Amino acid sequence: HLQQIAANAIEPIDIVAVNLYPFRETIAKPDVSLAEAIENIDIGGPAMVRSAAKNYQDVVIIVKPEFYPPVLQELQTSGQVSESTRFQLAREAFSHTGAYDAMISSYLARLQGVPFPDNMVLAGEKVYELRYGENPHQKAAFYRSPDPGLGLADARQLNGKELSYNNIVDIQAGWSLVKEFDQTACVIIKHTNPCGTAIAATLAEAYENAFAGDPVSAYGGIIAFNRTVDLNTARKAAEPFMECIIAPGYEPEALVVLQAKKNLRLLELPIVTAAEMQDKSVEGGFVVQESDQGAVDMDNIQVVTKKAPTEEELQEMAFAMKVAKHVKSNAIVIAKKGMTIGVGAGQMNRVGSAAIALQNREACKGAVMASDAFFPFKDTVELAAQAGITAIIQPGGSIRDQESIEECDLHGISMIFTGTRHFKH
Repeated sequence: HLQQIAANAIEPIDIVAVNLYPFRETIAKPDVSLAEAIENIDIGGPAMVRSAAKNYQDVVIIVKPEFYPPVLQELQTSGQVSESTRFQLAREAFSHTGAYDAMISSYLARLQGVPFPDNMVLAGEKVYELRYGENPHQKAAFYRSPDPGLGLADARQLNGKELSYNNIVDIQAGWSLVKEFDQTACVIIKHTNPCGTAIAATLAEAYENAFAGDPVSAYGGIIAFNRTVDLNTARKAAEPFMECIIAPGYEPEALVVLQAKKNLRLLELPIVTAAEMQDKSVEGGFVVQESDQGAVDMDNIQVVTKKAPTEEELQEMAFAMKVAKHVKSNAIVIAKKGMTIGVGAGQMNRVGSAAIALQNREACKGAVMASDAFFPFKDTVELAAQAGITAIIQPGGSIRDQESIEECDLHGISMIFTGTRHFKH
């Protein structure tokens, strides 16, 4: 090659700077056609990038404008770009083209209706490095998915310090749940579990009821709203110590009140449909599944007890099951008047979660219970009866279902089966 260059009097290429076609921005358009998407798949660009990156010892490859200043600085200072910088830029280049190809592959697979292709690449663009991970001795960073659609990486931060690893995970938990409701709703999250959830006529009332569901656990939690935060709600939410608030918007007066708390992180993000797929890392790989987007189909429930639930109880049970779907299994949720009054999460046996959820015995009288999975024994119904629960919603499917049904009949409790389990690990 060097002989051919010399024979044709061609000057060697020192720097290659390439901005790839905006494929991500193109497929993010709601009305984009396949033809337009295909037109914005860069072919020559990645080829040049990869060629230059492979030859990094002699060529400087730049794939992002943010790399221009440091390269210019080195050229101005020493007249050349160091080998360590060229190696770093080459690594960035291969990462860039790899993510680009992964995004194209993912988009085409979705169009074809292939949820689990033979080869799947998880790619992301670093938003920023975090102070630490779940604990101070763990390093961490936040990445943006290349797939189109608004997510937490696209949220506008309007106040407070940068988000922590735990903030991000907790915010996602609250945001996923609050989006489930058509009614005005508020969710308060602690360690990814909803300690308080409520729907109400006003946002302020929803917040007050969510907080009242478990005021001890709510301290230092994450608040998620599915409506624009108004002044009255802001004043109430600003009273206790909270880590973060996320909402689709804030009225100007509300923002002034909340921004007075310098350490309160405020996020603004439009409400969009949840992602269709979820992934989770395991050693040596990862698992992928469809998101649990199944709503409670109250038109296809099965009343299995002698006593049928009232219309009000049906509404309360639908609310409670939506919450239970977002609680770590084993999950038991107690609800009354559009608010949670007890949440049992993450216990290794279902009756243990029920015992936690039913601790506030006085408030539980006349409430409903939701369970994310079937009752293996009748002991959970026995606890519910002692606490004054009047109706239960659960998937059903246990070989001992009849024992639980008979226990309900014994205490005049109505129970319905949904046929749909909602484990969350």
